Parts: sequence; C-alpha cells; structure tokens
Amino acid sequence: MPASPHYWFRNKTPEQREIIFGTLFLTCWLALGTLGYSVLEQEWSLIDAFYMTFITLTTIGFNEVHDLSTTGRLFTIVFAIVGIGCVAFVLARWATVLIAGSIIRERQRAWKIRRMQDHYIICGYGRVGADVTAALHDANKPLVVLELDDERVHQARNTDLTVVHGDATHDSVLRSAGIMRARGLITLLPEDSLNVYVTLVARELNPHLYILARANDPASRRRILQAGASQVVAPAHVGATRIAQVILRPHVDRFISRVLGVDDFGLVIEQVSVEAGSFLAGKTLNEARFRQHFEAIVTCIIKSPHSEMHFNPGPHDRIAAGDILIVIGSNQMIHRLVNLGCSPHGTPDVRISA
Repeated sequence: MPASPHYWFRNKTPEQREIIFGTLFLTCWLALGTLGYSVLEQEWSLIDAFYMTFITLTTIGFNEVHDLSTTGRLFTIVFAIVGIGCVAFVLARWATVLIAGSIIRERQRAWKIRRMQDHYIICGYGRVGADVTAALHDANKPLVVLELDDERVHQARNTDLTVVHGDATHDSVLRSAGIMRARGLITLLPEDSLNVYVTLVARELNPHLYILARANDPASRRRILQAGASQVVAPAHVGATRIAQVILRPHVDRFISRVLGVDDFGLVIEQVSVEAGSFLAGKTLNEARFRQHFEAIVTCIIKSPHSEMHFNPGPHDRIAAGDILIVIGSNQMIHRLVNLGCSPHGTPDVRISA
C-alpha cells in the first residue's frame, strides 16, 4: 500500500518542508497575481496578466504591459512585497540545502578514508592513472585517487571511486588520503619533477610505504629512486618492450597475457605470504605435495627476511614462515592457499639472488 502524502511529508527534514511550503506558496501566489491583474485590469488578457505577475516576482524591471490603474498599482506594491520576500526565502533555503549536501558528502568521504587500512593511493587520474585505477578497482583493492583537475575529479567520482580533490605534492592532501595507513602509493603525474616531489613528501610521511612512480624521461629514473621510490616504471619503455615481445615471441606474450588476466584463460599469477602455523611452513614442495593439492605451479620463492628471489624452486626446496610464493594457478586454488594460512601479499621490496 503506498504511503499517504501526510506520511511522506512528515519524513522530510525541516529544510525540505520549508522548501515545499515556499514552492507551493509561490505557485499559489503566481496564480493569485495573474487572477488579480485580470480582474483589476479588465482589458488585460491572461497572458498579459501572467507576464506582469512574472516580471514583478522576478524583479526583472521591464516596462508595464499596459498602463496600470491606481488600484492595480496598489495591488502590485502588496504583491511584490510578499512575493519577492517569498522568492528570496526559497532561494536561500535551496542554497542552504545544496551547500549542506556538499559538506555532508565531503564528510562521508573523509570518514570512509579514515576507516581504510592497507589501501593504495593513486596520484593522478589521467589516461594512465585511470587504467591503473580500473585494474586495482577490478581486483577489489581499496584505493583513494588524488586529482587536482576538476573535470577528472568529476569523472572519477562518477565511477564510484573515493576521490580527494587536491594537490598530491602537499603533505596535508596526502595525510587526508590516509598515507600513514596506506600499503602503497602510485604517483602517475604528467611531469617527472612532480613525481619526484610527491615521492619525497610521501617517503618522509611514511618511511615504510611502497612507492611506485612514473618516469616519462628515462633520465629521471635515477632521481626518482634517490627521492625514495621503491620502483620506477616508464610507460613508454614498457609499451615499446611489449610491442617487441609480441613480434619476437608471440606465443610467450600470449601465455603471459593470459596468466596476467589480459585474456580469459582462467589462470592468475599471484603472490602469497606463508604465515606462521601454515600447512606449508617448514615443508619442502615435495613434502607438501604442492602440485597435487593445489594444481598450481610455484615459479619463485622469495625468502624472508632478505627478500631474495629463488626462481624455479625444486621439489626439495623448503618453505619457511614469512616466505612469499609466486604462484600460477586458478582463482579457486589461490583461495585454497589463503584458507590454509597463506595471505595475499602486497608488492615486496625484492632483489634477485645470484
């Protein structure tokens, strides 16, 4: 059964009720003014009467449609005093509601960010930033986008992203994005000097943060690493390498694309951390019967605490608590690994062992 008008009206806020009352009154006042001019100025048509009513309420100030009688002028004075006051009241209430709504939305975004833990901060929502953000969002990773351009902020918010409107080079903006609780920061600003500065500020605020920075000029790579970046990526170089890979090794590229999820092959490459007390901790790959249990392949073991990479581990390589496994398998098998005491791991700071 639909709710009654009285119930619907009672559930409105006081500001909304005032707007509804004011709008209804203005509508009735407009009709009263049209009727009043039609009666008092008998030679006027309804269109003339409505037009005179409208320009009086809106204070446009055009000339009178026709000469007014003395009674008509007195009617206009009373009509204008009441009507213009009501218009000002309704407009003020609308402005209050719109401003309050904007403030409430900003507070909701700030509250949501304060609750985030181990999230990623994306600095820059340009073409590259939008693609990176979409990939992380599709992987259900919590993230915050920092963007200064108004149009890009609007585009990001239309995709239900959590966006902070501000300059990523300011430490106050990075703090508002929850940098102290973040897992990683990705700076993809169009100028290398800006990426260097964001890296410097972010590293100072959070010394343990993983920072991935974009370098448009290969010569800037060294400066960005010195500023504190964990890793630097040059999109143009990556794109050129990928093109060469497609030409020289098409089948290898096809396999890697499918494993990384570019094509729908049902496989993923994932990194998982072996926790203390895990089924795998302390066992070799052979003792754990890894391939039989999980139908997955361990391509690399990153040994704790030095983060050394051991590629293509053999069946007698032992897994210790804290190690990170790079695994190729189905999503279902990755979930089984997590349930047995392995947790998805963030991007590690690794080096290749000799």
